[in-house]
Amino acid sequence: MFNERNSRKTLLITVLILLLSTLLFGCTNASNVSDPKGDQDNMLTMAWPRDVGEMNPHVYNPSQLFAQSMVYEPLVSYQDGGELKPHLAESWDISDDGKEYTFHLRQDVKFSDGTSFNAEIVKKNFDTILNNVELHSWLGFISKIDQTDVIDENTFKLTLTEPYYPTIQELAVVRPVRFLGEAGFPEDGDTSKGVVEPVGTGPWILEEHKVDEYAIYKRNENYWGELPKAEKIKVKIIPDAETRVLAFEKGELDLIYGEGVISLDAFKQLESTGDYETSISEPVATRQLVINSTKEQLSDERVRQALHYGFNKEALVEGITSGYEEKADYILPTNLPYTKGNDAKVIDYEVEKAKSLLDEAGWTLPKGKAVREKDGQSLEVDLMYDSAESIQKTMAETLQAEWGAIGVKLNIVGVELTEQIQRFKDNKFDINFFSNYGAPYDPHTFLNIVLSEGFGFNEAISAYPNKAELLKQIAEVPKTTDEEKRQQLYSSILTSIQDQGAIIPISYVKKTAIYQKDVTNFTFPANRDEHPFTGISIEQ
Repeated sequence: MFNERNSRKTLLITVLILLLSTLLFGCTNASNVSDPKGDQDNMLTMAWPRDVGEMNPHVYNPSQLFAQSMVYEPLVSYQDGGELKPHLAESWDISDDGKEYTFHLRQDVKFSDGTSFNAEIVKKNFDTILNNVELHSWLGFISKIDQTDVIDENTFKLTLTEPYYPTIQELAVVRPVRFLGEAGFPEDGDTSKGVVEPVGTGPWILEEHKVDEYAIYKRNENYWGELPKAEKIKVKIIPDAETRVLAFEKGELDLIYGEGVISLDAFKQLESTGDYETSISEPVATRQLVINSTKEQLSDERVRQALHYGFNKEALVEGITSGYEEKADYILPTNLPYTKGNDAKVIDYEVEKAKSLLDEAGWTLPKGKAVREKDGQSLEVDLMYDSAESIQKTMAETLQAEWGAIGVKLNIVGVELTEQIQRFKDNKFDINFFSNYGAPYDPHTFLNIVLSEGFGFNEAISAYPNKAELLKQIAEVPKTTDEEKRQQLYSSILTSIQDQGAIIPISYVKKTAIYQKDVTNFTFPANRDEHPFTGISIEQ
């Protein structure tokens, strides 16, 4: 009797253990299958090639722009078509002389630590930036600030030394004019050396950060604006592009987003499977060739125009980017402010026209030779490209072949990005690849670098007979308070720069995004540097 009772008891315990083990095993497997990214059901995981940085709103690299924009916000936001909308400022007034900007701040805004956003903290941020004005002088309005004033708790005034119309547009950039809470400032107030903690007013709060591995942002539940749908964003640091794609295919990532974060070949292959959702943005910049007219072979406008006529731009862009970029007719995308009035001549592929222009310029093709000559000199030029940029390299090789067919010898020179930038600034180039800055910087920032010596563009247009007049017009644009006159100036300047051939537009650069099927409501921000996470959601 005792043995039978004990035997039944042992059997019952064994069965219970087996049942419990099966349930636990089943739950563990279900978790692994349904959520390979972990146990966060409402966490969006994306990859980025480098660490997000120190999350300081007032400095530059290595801080990543999209990450800074998650935590810190501007007075003004840049929207589609260049529309500037209120953000932390509900409204603003501009004086008739264009020098005084009075901002009426939102009264319902708090920093993530619960402290109030007000005119005092706005002034403190501006004054901190102005203490390092040389660091930020690339942004036009910074060096023109004469005075910052607190009018009352919710009213802040900025006074400039001279009119500068792009002020409102430049206030929409991601750095350095976004706002850090009081608790984030170091004791000496100098944020150029670092911040105590990343305290912002934005929709996201940095929750966890392991340098060069990942960063996790949690939703700011007390955010004053539209509350994000996702509860958390995890940014995995994956430097290698192929590894990013493999992680995405394995379901470890929800999203790959940005410019060059995934190769166009990989994007096309993943898109072709039909297993994922994809998006391509409107143009964010123009891929250009900048031709140095100080070089003897390139000083004649007819030669520069011949180069433009002498390659099949549409076929080049379609073939190399699989149609994800599009042929550019103008040196700036026409979805930027003041660009729609550009009357520059659109140049199509005409080989015979290219040859005729070279003949007119005195560059003739001797019998039995493949390269044109003039006064005993060969028509030979160098094209500099970023050696790490596969699209630039492939385009350079295509141009080498096509220009060879019209008698121009093109040497292609791959260099590291830092050297490419330096040689461009030092005027040590014949032809160089470049892309403009995009929204919210252009068109005024693009013209600013044409105006300024030491950026490559000023030197590139040296052979223009109207260079002095062009530079005078460019200097006049930011000071112009009349909207109609400003548009006329932009149209005249952009048309003249392009028609004289020192800048050849190639293609319109776009952002790409590929994401899992359960990710919805993805949209590209109008501002090239902003994060895309506010409206995005993950279906449960």
